[in-house]
Amino acid sequence: MSTALQFLIIDGYPRASRDEFDRAGMLHAWKLYANLLQRHLPGASSQVWFPSDHAAPPAGPADFHGIIWTGCNLTIYHLHEERVSRQIDYAREAYRAGTPQTGSCWGVQMAAVAAGGQVEANPRGREMGLARKIHLTPAGRGHPYTTGKPPVYNAFISHVDQVTRLPEGAALLASNDFTHVQAIAVRCGRGSFWATQYHPEYDLEAVARLIVAREPRLLREGFFEDSAALAGHVQKLEALAANPGRKDLRWQLDIDDDVLDADIREHEFASWIRELVLPSAAGGG
Repeated sequence: MSTALQFLIIDGYPRASRDEFDRAGMLHAWKLYANLLQRHLPGASSQVWFPSDHAAPPAGPADFHGIIWTGCNLTIYHLHEERVSRQIDYAREAYRAGTPQTGSCWGVQMAAVAAGGQVEANPRGREMGLARKIHLTPAGRGHPYTTGKPPVYNAFISHVDQVTRLPEGAALLASNDFTHVQAIAVRCGRGSFWATQYHPEYDLEAVARLIVAREPRLLREGFFEDSAALAGHVQKLEALAANPGRKDLRWQLDIDDDVLDADIREHEFASWIRELVLPSAAGGG
């Protein structure tokens, strides 16, 4: 069946931001998800839409078996920006069409806003690198998206905005002290949208390169004392990526199997494919 399944990956980063990733040596957000899709559904086909660059999507939501939303550094409550509003309109169309949606960061915010929820700036500021002590809610422990995830875990993350009001038809699946809404499942119209604030598609190398790309902001916000400290942290992340068994780096970086083991880290995406996309494609709705 996988060879027939068609996916749309929506990468909302503007071209200037994608160029910034290139300079830092980071894979683009769409590519991280395209790789993830091939790991979990070999042979599936995907198209990419850059809505911040091009107004028209390649096709309507009904033409796809699943829609994947990457992270994005736009601000979703800036509704006066057409590059934001056109994405919200597309997510709403996908809800009406019944096409399964998933995503991370911008994705969870899109899931909420397109269904009538609200997103605001997090008064705590940026949550960066690792989201710590995420815990499943009672709903999350029983929901197919997150069932099987450790009850408490860390995850890769980078964001400054957060969902502050869930829409009708939403279930809060995971939370932590920094960001109340870390994972949700939304039912709206004929469609479902399962999403996380954190990034199941990231690995250590992606996070290391993201830190490089965000260096001016991270220094300004006090995450590192200076560029040398940032470079040293990146070096440790990349050394652990090359040798995940290094106990010293695991301890120093507070990194364990919940982010190093792909089966745990990517659990939510695999669940979305297995529990929502495949049944929908088979006609189980």
